[in-house]
Amino acid sequence: MSEIRTLTETRHHNIIKIYGFCWHSKVSFLVYEFLEGGSLDKILSEETQAIALDWSKRIKAVEGMANASYYLYYGYSPLIVHCDISSKNVILDIDYEARISNFGIAKPLYPNSNNWTSFAGTFGYAVTELAYPMEVMEKCDVYSFGVLALEIIMGKHPRDLIMLCFSSTSSSTTLTIVAHDLDLKEVLEKRLPYPRNSVAKKVMLIVRIASTNLNENPRARPTMEQVCKELAMLKSHIFGSIHGFI
Repeated sequence: MSEIRTLTETRHHNIIKIYGFCWHSKVSFLVYEFLEGGSLDKILSEETQAIALDWSKRIKAVEGMANASYYLYYGYSPLIVHCDISSKNVILDIDYEARISNFGIAKPLYPNSNNWTSFAGTFGYAVTELAYPMEVMEKCDVYSFGVLALEIIMGKHPRDLIMLCFSSTSSSTTLTIVAHDLDLKEVLEKRLPYPRNSVAKKVMLIVRIASTNLNENPRARPTMEQVCKELAMLKSHIFGSIHGFI
C-alpha cells in the first residue's frame, strides 16, 4: 500500500511510473513501466554493460537521482523519505535516464507527527542512525545518495572508502575524500578510461558532493536542495567550493 499510495500520487520523470495494481487476498501485483536498461547493480556487476555506462551516462544517472530526491522533499507534500536508495532500486531506461523505484518502506513525514522507525533499508546504503529505532529525516536519504553516487563513479560499492572516511573525520568536520587528480586515479572506475578536461571536473565535483553526504553527523550533511544546486554546476561548467554546504 505504501508503494501504491506513493507512486499513484507522484509525478516526476526520474521516479518509476506505476500503471496499475491488483490487491487481493489471493494475489497481489504491481504493473510498472518497462525500463530496458535494468537496475544499476546489475549493470555495474557486468563488465560489458559497465563499460557501456560511460562517464557522461554515469553523470546523467547521478543527476537524475538527485532530481528525484529533490522532488520527494520539496516538490511533493507530504515530504517523503525513501529509506532504501541503493543500486538495486535505481533503474535505467534505454537512454540511460535513471528512475528511483521500490517505495515499499518509504516514509511520508507529517509536521508534528511521530517519524520514528526501525531499520528496514539495505545494509551498506542505509545511514547508521537507521540501524536502530531512530527519527527518519531527509538526511537519511542524503547519506544513501552519497553512497550510491560514489558507487556509480567507482563502479563498486565504496565500503572501504566509507570506513576510511569515518576513521579519519569527526562529526564536526567536513569529509573531503578527493582533492586532486592523483587521488581520483585511486578511486575511479578502472574499466573506463580516465576522464579528461571538463568531464574530469564534473566527476571530481560528484565525488566531493558525495563525500559531504557521508558525514556521521546528520546535521552536517547538506540538504538535497544544496546537493542539486552544486550539481547544477555540471551543466553550467562553473566549479566552486563545496565548503558552503556546512
